[in-house]
Amino acid sequence: MDISLVAIISIVALLIVVIISCINEDLNVGFLAIGFAIIVAGVWGGVSGAKVLNYFPTSLFMILVGVTFLFGMAQTNGTMEKLTAYSVRACGGNTALVPIIVYLLTTFITTIGPGNIAGTALMAPVAMAIATRVGLSAFLMTLVVVGAANGAAFSPFAPTGIISNGIIAKMAGGLGIMPDALNGLAWKIHFNSTVAQGIANIGGFFLLGGWAWMSRQKGADLNIDELAPKPEPFNKHQLLTLAMVALLIVFVVLPGLGPLKPFFKANAWLANVISNVGTIAFVLSCVLMLTGSGDSKAAVKVVPWGVIMMVCGMTVLIEVMDKSGGLNAFVTLIAAVSNPTTVNGTLAFVTGIISAYSSSSGVVMPMFLPMVPGLVKELGGGDPIAMISSINVGAHLVDTSPLSTLGALCIACAGDHEDKAKLFRNLLVWGLSMSVVGGIICLVFFGFLGF
Repeated sequence: MDISLVAIISIVALLIVVIISCINEDLNVGFLAIGFAIIVAGVWGGVSGAKVLNYFPTSLFMILVGVTFLFGMAQTNGTMEKLTAYSVRACGGNTALVPIIVYLLTTFITTIGPGNIAGTALMAPVAMAIATRVGLSAFLMTLVVVGAANGAAFSPFAPTGIISNGIIAKMAGGLGIMPDALNGLAWKIHFNSTVAQGIANIGGFFLLGGWAWMSRQKGADLNIDELAPKPEPFNKHQLLTLAMVALLIVFVVLPGLGPLKPFFKANAWLANVISNVGTIAFVLSCVLMLTGSGDSKAAVKVVPWGVIMMVCGMTVLIEVMDKSGGLNAFVTLIAAVSNPTTVNGTLAFVTGIISAYSSSSGVVMPMFLPMVPGLVKELGGGDPIAMISSINVGAHLVDTSPLSTLGALCIACAGDHEDKAKLFRNLLVWGLSMSVVGGIICLVFFGFLGF
């Protein structure tokens, strides 16, 4: 295949940005990507910088800001902290069930909207305190917390899920996916991630000592008041916040239900207001601000602006790469070493390797997800949903590593009795090995079994 000079330059620019993201976390590669995109398009592609800026994914940007701002309000007014505490207390004190309970709670907290980083930040201190109290190693508890948070990260309400679904919506036409099917597809990808992450992390938990620990705990219990003291009741502003979060979920789910579609078609004004999760989040955030139920200044500060700009900036560079033919060259390279079945394992392995040193959501997903339509065409077949799931799982399965935010949070919260250096090494080895394990899981489940 003949590759133009601009296509080669665009690939080189992308590789430089990815390498920088791996070796220097202090530089926001989103801004670098936009700068590189303007230079490549302007010098070698004959495209003006103003036109390149039009490639900025405004809709995705606004959706991410809206949702993360709403949950920023819920986080800064204490709602999420109290919800976590009450959830832990509702579990009782059965020691042997603690890992399962923590896994389910982390899954729930992450799914309803805060996302994997916020979910881990909320659960890690409580989970590690419990681990210390019941004699469970911090390594095993990290597998539970991070595995649950990353498994649920692709919820349609969570930032990572929004990033994935936004990219999928943009390329839906090339995959033959109808707009009405996008909502159901989002839940399918969320389910695939939860299952694949669960198999790896829960399996690792049991194999590396978790099963033996649970066997020794039969009949033992713990003082739940000591670990999770009963918080003050939800105040009126926090109750309203919970109501807004519930409405977010309801308004996202309802339009996708078949029996209700005629209702939303007949009430176009309502359908317009709740056209996506971002518009809903902005409206609900207005309610919280106008009722004094949240501190908007504090919420703005916790919005992950850096990650959002990484995603959007990388999208601009990928768009330049696509229009120059560089994306097709990348697709051809992956297709040359794969077939419609093995491509799932290949994608998971490659994304895992890169993600171990770079941002899963901010760099890897925007880089690889747009390749799916071209891969299906180049391979002459294959399941695009399986490929998408493989990219998402491969990119996030390695995040147990202490090089990731999630692994680092768990190390920071581990008990003082833990050997932090040993914990770091163990999590690093586990995280890096997940690139291989992720490739095998995706090959088997999404390739051979067609999950």
